Amino acid sequence: MARKVLVLGEVRDGFLRNVSFEAIGAAKQVADGGKVVGVLIGERIQTLSNEFIQYGADRVVTVENDKLSQYTSDGFAQALLAVIDQEKPDGIIFGHTALGKDLAPLIAGKLGSGLISDVTTIEETGGNLVFIRPIYSGKAFEKKIVTNGLIFATIRPNNIQPLAKDESRSGEITSLSVDIKDLRTIIKDVVRKASEGVDLSEAKVIVAGGRGVKSKEGFEPLKELAKVLGGAVGASRGACDADYCDYSLQIGQTGKVVTPDLYIACGISGAIQHLAGMSNSKVIVAINKDPEANIFQVADYGIVGDLFEVVPLLTQEFKKVLVSV
Repeated sequence: MARKVLVLGEVRDGFLRNVSFEAIGAAKQVADGGKVVGVLIGERIQTLSNEFIQYGADRVVTVENDKLSQYTSDGFAQALLAVIDQEKPDGIIFGHTALGKDLAPLIAGKLGSGLISDVTTIEETGGNLVFIRPIYSGKAFEKKIVTNGLIFATIRPNNIQPLAKDESRSGEITSLSVDIKDLRTIIKDVVRKASEGVDLSEAKVIVAGGRGVKSKEGFEPLKELAKVLGGAVGASRGACDADYCDYSLQIGQTGKVVTPDLYIACGISGAIQHLAGMSNSKVIVAINKDPEANIFQVADYGIVGDLFEVVPLLTQEFKKVLVSV
């Protein structure tokens, strides 16, 4: 059954986040031969439309307004609801990001629609689309289908493969003028505490530290390893609580949920709250002095040793291997 599916593109620092392209891949599955319409909301975003099309969108609708230069739930909701009213889609796909987790329930409530959040896989069984999502801190998975009405879902980053970029693709780009009014929140300035480099929630490689790093300086070897691997640095709540790093790096049930190709846990014991945020990583390597640490129960590879000895050795070896490739 061919469907029209809207995909909300997420823009950060003037670039489309990778989860936007993954959302297009998910939307193609939902559309089942129908049209995928990209939606871009913000200020000076017209130039990003072609890239959205190159990754699979059939056409793009932009909403530009100086009141949308920074994300606010009420401003973006007004813009997106106007697009939905114009397009009348059969489905809507967001990324399950901070923006998506805030905006999607609001839009679903306004539309009187159901919402399937944090989807990691989409399958087709018996003519039905089946959305699979983790529950109980990743210890189980549930399958959901939409029996009628709007198909509305958010997808977890790094789980659904985006389509290959095709620079020869072209599509219609239209703009919609929306009068953004009665904003309850106005953002004057944004102070970023997150470290520069790879976005933690979309990183393919993450090197994470726990209380075992012992200090702020203890994160330096981890940063060096992450830099060599082109990855990001993360942390357990214990490390954040101990003021070894900023809470923007926290991974876990009360932090970010990540699904990298490679997760290297350094000095992390493996509390259930932390495992909820990273246990679905494709490959997990644990480094800990305690051979009984819980992290080894979920690790694919374990190294029993002092992280301050092991991590520099790994960094040296990776440098040799990556230089020779």
